[in-house]
Amino acid sequence: MKFILILALLLFSNCAMPEDQFAEKIVIAHRGASGYLPEHTMESKAMAFAMGPDYIEQDIVLSKDDVPIVIHDIFLEEVTNVKTIFPERNRSDGRYYVIDFTLAELKSLTVHERIHLGTGKTVFPNRYPLEDSHFRLHTLSEEISMIQGLNKSTGKNIGIYPEIKNPGFHKENGKDISSIVLKVLDSTGYSKKTDPCILQCFDAIELRRIREELDSDLFLTQLMELPEGFENLETYSSYADAIGPSIEQLILYAHGKSDAEKKSLIQRSRDLNLKIHAYTFRKDEHPNFETFEKLLDFSFRELDIDGGFTDFPDAVKEYFK
Repeated sequence: MKFILILALLLFSNCAMPEDQFAEKIVIAHRGASGYLPEHTMESKAMAFAMGPDYIEQDIVLSKDDVPIVIHDIFLEEVTNVKTIFPERNRSDGRYYVIDFTLAELKSLTVHERIHLGTGKTVFPNRYPLEDSHFRLHTLSEEISMIQGLNKSTGKNIGIYPEIKNPGFHKENGKDISSIVLKVLDSTGYSKKTDPCILQCFDAIELRRIREELDSDLFLTQLMELPEGFENLETYSSYADAIGPSIEQLILYAHGKSDAEKKSLIQRSRDLNLKIHAYTFRKDEHPNFETFEKLLDFSFRELDIDGGFTDFPDAVKEYFK
């Protein structure tokens, strides 16, 4: 009887370990459920919500009439039919900029899977069919309204994870995107760190300005593009609550290091009260790893990061189970 009890306790302990290890880790739906439906469409966001992530991401660019639009880039032609609808509205560089179109004009476009400009072919060939895309752009306010409505009707509390895109470009064009976005967030109930909203930006100067000059009390994530960013953790911690490195940055950081050295990044971050939310986990793109699960093992078990952006929120949720 004693042996059976000990065995049962061991089995229970082994079963409970993964749940305990991943209990505090968060899943962020990257541009919605973008592995299944075109990125940043309302349909993609609704599908993501149904998968039960902790947060859903919104990249934000301003329209000509200062409306925050949910789209990944300041350009339109990689994800919409703007060339067909407004063939003469490109700038001298040949690109079509969101900021040159009113909300009404943007609403007249259809959204499709992201394409390579050179070839016109989809970036991810096995995702949603290009020819069957009849989706639309939408505003930040519209997406927040849907997420909050779904939270009410389902009893969930899924948060939002907006990103301020290219604040320097907007400033050059006479627009203060951060102030405009913060007003929308505040008016919809997101103003404090305890609210289910995390605000992110690659521009360190702008993110510090959001904290200090614009006096935001939101949870802030400093996105990073270069491995050298890990050298600036002390600076980031003076205004941010998390860092957002790419998976490639984590791989470069970990290359040739011992397990103890790899863990030191996590420990340094935690000593500075910085969470680590890495991007982007894709089932159909993991070139440094044989399988998607091995990529997740490296990130969440070996390095023990705190959360991740993923095109496939259901797959990462299932992995955590």
